[in-house]
Amino acid sequence: MRQRETDWSEGLDAYQATWPDKFGIGSPADKSFIAKWDIDVRPDGKGLPNGEGTAKNGAVVYRQKCASCHGAHGYEGPEDKLVTDSTGSNTIGNYWPYATTIFDYVRRAMPFNAPGSLTDQEVYDITAYLLYLNGVIKEENKITATTLPQIEMPARKRYVLDDRHGGPQVR
Repeated sequence: MRQRETDWSEGLDAYQATWPDKFGIGSPADKSFIAKWDIDVRPDGKGLPNGEGTAKNGAVVYRQKCASCHGAHGYEGPEDKLVTDSTGSNTIGNYWPYATTIFDYVRRAMPFNAPGSLTDQEVYDITAYLLYLNGVIKEENKITATTLPQIEMPARKRYVLDDRHGGPQVR
């Protein structure tokens, strides 16, 4: 058994010895490349682009880009439910603690077949529509980079900010 371990280890050492110092893949990322991918949005709204959205406009975009996966009303499609219903499943309306998370997720990951392809305008409109469908805002409300972080999500009180410093602590 000892001999096999030695043979294997020596073989790995010999294999790794042939690796170059640099593999020569990729390229340096310039500022414009980084800016294109640096699009995260924080709960306080930092990172939100300028713009505004309405549920009325969002309904149009939703039908075009979201309904095939999430259903016409946000709960009857083959993919995750987006709208709170009587089953108590985790949806935007009863589970997500921050409205800005909706914008961030939709902007980066949707639609499933073309993530990141929505314009900021479309994302604002879809976000407003989803908030409206979940009863969080009224249909006539307009969301902006200023108002979106101020929206109080129904589940926010279920989350507690982890303010521990310096390692694990038991509360």
